[in-house]
Formats: sequence, C-alpha cells, structure tokens
Amino acid sequence: MGIGTDTKPLPSESSKLAVDRKEEDGVVEIMKLEDEEATGQQRETWTRRLEFVLASVGYAVGLGNVWRFPYLCYRSGGGAFLIPYIIMLFLCGIPLLFMEYAIGQYTRLGPVHGLAKICPLLKGVGLATVVISFVLATYYNVLMTWALYYFFNSFGSALPWQSCNNTWNVVSNCSTGFPGNATHLQSASQQFFDRKLLEMTSGIEEAGGVRWELFGLLALAWLIIYFCIFKGVKSTGKVVYFTATFPYFMLFALLINNVQLPGAKDGILYFLMPNWSKLLEVQVWVNAAAQIFNSIGIAFGSMISMASYNKYNNNILRDTFLVSLANSATSIIAGFVIFSAIGYMAHIHNLPVDDIATDGPGLVFVVYPEAFSTMPVSRLWAPLFFFMLLCLGLDSEFAMVEVAVTCIMDGFGVKVLRVFKRKELLVLAVCSVGFLLGIPHITRVILISSIIQYTPARYGKSYTYPLWAEVLGWFISLVSIIWIPLGAAHEIWRNKGSLSQRLKVALTPTVDLQPIHALQEKQRVHSESSTLFSTSQ
Repeated sequence: MGIGTDTKPLPSESSKLAVDRKEEDGVVEIMKLEDEEATGQQRETWTRRLEFVLASVGYAVGLGNVWRFPYLCYRSGGGAFLIPYIIMLFLCGIPLLFMEYAIGQYTRLGPVHGLAKICPLLKGVGLATVVISFVLATYYNVLMTWALYYFFNSFGSALPWQSCNNTWNVVSNCSTGFPGNATHLQSASQQFFDRKLLEMTSGIEEAGGVRWELFGLLALAWLIIYFCIFKGVKSTGKVVYFTATFPYFMLFALLINNVQLPGAKDGILYFLMPNWSKLLEVQVWVNAAAQIFNSIGIAFGSMISMASYNKYNNNILRDTFLVSLANSATSIIAGFVIFSAIGYMAHIHNLPVDDIATDGPGLVFVVYPEAFSTMPVSRLWAPLFFFMLLCLGLDSEFAMVEVAVTCIMDGFGVKVLRVFKRKELLVLAVCSVGFLLGIPHITRVILISSIIQYTPARYGKSYTYPLWAEVLGWFISLVSIIWIPLGAAHEIWRNKGSLSQRLKVALTPTVDLQPIHALQEKQRVHSESSTLFSTSQ
C-alpha cells in the first residue's frame, strides 16, 4: 500500500545503518544494526497503535473544537458552512496530515531533522514548527490554569459567579442575568472572569503584579504535564487512554442534558440553519481552511514528532482518516452542545441568540458558567465541564512540548545526555522554561497573550492595544517564521559550487532510499510467490 504498510525503518540522521541481507528459505530479512551515536539510546516506540491514535486525536481535539468551530459555523452560514469545511478537510486536511505522518514515520525523526533529511532546503520549516509549538505551549497552559481555577472554585458552597454579592463585584453595574446589549451592565460571570480571575488593570501599559493563585496553578499545570510525558511515549501512551476519551463521555452527557432544556432547540436551529449566500464569500472558505489547519494541527510539528515513534510498518493511511474524521465529528458534536446551552440562555433571559453567542475564552469561561448557574444540578456539571477542558488542554500540551524534546534529542542526543544524564531531566528543563515564559501571562495585565495575534489586538469592544503592543505581537510572530528563510539561506550558503548547483544539492534528499525499496520489492515478490505455491498445493 506504500508508506506505512510493509516497509522497514530508516536510520536517524546521525546514525549509521548496516543492512545485512540473509536468505533463509527464500525469505529476505533486513537486519538493522544502528550505532546509537546520535541519541545515546534506542528510539522508543508506542506500545500499541491505539496509543498513537488516541494521542493524535487528543492533540487534534482541543479547546478550539469547543469554543471556535461552533461559533465559526454559526457566523459563516450555519449548515452551509459544512460544505466548504468538508471540502477543505478532504482537499487539504487529510492529505497534509498523511504527509506529516509519512515524514515522521518514514524518517523516524522530528520535524527539524526529518524535513532536513528529505529536503535540506526546508530545514528552517521544521525549526519554525518547533518554535511555533513551544510559543503556543507557553500560553496554552495558561488556559489550563484558568480551567483549574474554575474547577477548584466549583466546589464551594455556591458557584462564585452566580451572584453579585462578592468582594470583587461592582454592584452598580453587575447583573445576575445576561445583560445582552445593555453596555453599562456586566453579568456576574463576566465580572468573576475579569475582576476575580484576571484582576484586570486599565491597560497593557500597567502590567500589575503576578496573580499568585494563578502562579501556583500554572506550576501545578506544568507539573501535571511533566509527569505525563517524562517517560516519553511510554508514559504519554498510558495517560491518553483517559485524557483523550473522557471529553467524549462529557460531551455526550452534556448533549443529553442540554437538549432537554427549554430553548435548546432554538439554539441548535441557529447553529444549523443554512445561509447559502455565505458560500459566495471568499472569507468563509478561508475560515474553513484555517479551522481545518488549526484544529487538526497541521504545520505545528506535533504530528510529525508523534509519528516518528511509530513502528515502521504502521498503516498511517488508516490512522489519518481515523484522526481527521474523529476531529471533525467532535467539532460538530461540540456545536450541538454549545448552541443548545446558548439557546437555553437566550430563552431564560428573553434575548436573541446573537446577543449571547460568542467564541474564544469568553464562551467557556463566561457564557457557559452563566448557563451552569441556572441549570439543574449545576454543582455537578460545573466541575465536570472544567475538568473536561483540562483534559482537552493536556492532550494538546503533551504533543506541543514533545516537539521540543524530540528536536533536541534528534540533534544533540549525546551532548544532552552527557549534561542531563537522563532524558527525564531534559523534559524537566523544557517544562521549566515553558513555565517561566508563561509567567507574564498571569500578571494583571489585560490578556497579554492576545498580542500575538496578527489582527488588530483588542480586548472586548472597548479597549484597543497600543502600537507598541502591536509591534511586539508582530515580533513574536516573526520569531517563529524567520527560521524558514534563514534555514534555506544557510543551506544554500554551506553548499559548494554555483548557485544552481547549491540549490540542486539543497533540494536533494540526504539519504539514498533505493536499496531499502529494492529489498522491500524482493520481500513482496517472495510473499506473493509463497502464497501461490501454498495455494497450488
């Protein structure tokens, strides 16, 4: 079937491979003798294929499936949006995911060294994916910190975002209901988010002090990450049995609960009602493609890294379809869950769905907590919901941190082990750096993490970030992508000859794959002849 069926592994970049061919009863055996000079240890593999699939699904199915896709679908034509979404899934998402799996599994390397082996000119692309993933990991873990904060606050005598009688509330403009278009009012859940969780200052210029409660929870979140991945895929593979499956139980439980609430049907109809004219807008198609790339995790390096720990004969085509379809199905199910709750909120507050529907953190940390305040058995649903968010974040963090660890081990394995002695200490160092880089996100400044977006940075409808914050956001974005042209320029510079000769070398794979393919063909022919012989007898 091609890559991922009945082939044998290539060496890692700095390894030496000797292939001994032995003919025993007509069977060609490929004996792999690797000098583990590059990493100082043999590359580990997933214990079971199911662990790889669950880890991939867990990484793909993240917070964006819950808070971005439903709103994006609603704003981009409802049910009509599913047409460009599915087209982009099969046109871009599945082929690119298969390509990333193939690179990782075929080279048994992470994105930096795997891409450099296939096309040296693209080594900067691999490095860019590592930088992007690690930057994402530093503030993605802040979202997990928020989930932990809400989770622990769900066990009090009453949900703290239910009333306006708390010390952090501004009673004069606090509403226990949803204020809708009343700009002078804020819901109790909004004030809990702004004034209790974030303790927001007046602007980004006034960073304020560190939120020590969040500091401790951020440390806890990174400790959880560390103890889940410190043994590599051996430990991650066991954890994902729970973290990748629990969100599905919760989504179905919430769906069953929500559809019985008054107004839920109206919310679902808003979610699915097709607006066919939207299909004529280019932005809708761009949104569909962007959602596919972001949700599956294309070009973040994580899928390449996870696939590099596969056995070489793993069927990645099957896994590609499983992961892609599971991810898209989850997004649609989450849409029903979210909009049934939004319909319920619109019903009890007598407001149009438009006034309540939102995306991003405001959906899961403001709107949904407000919904829990009025739901039956709210004290049960609230902690379970935030624990689900924690699991969704954990799975994504596993993969994003693993990209950095894989990159370091592939390139500097012996040197790293000489310094840290054990891989577990390297993982601890990576997590510690991520923790330190995450500290600015838990100051009292207005959502500093949003300055990394390339669109004009705003918080809510009233505050616009200053120019220097915009420049800083562009700089952070540039840090991740500058490695692509730098890597290409360095590869051309280090080669010899004319420009065309240097470019040709930079575009040529660094290993000759023909001998292995020749042996694979012999194996295939022998297998077919053996089958025919046994059949004839």
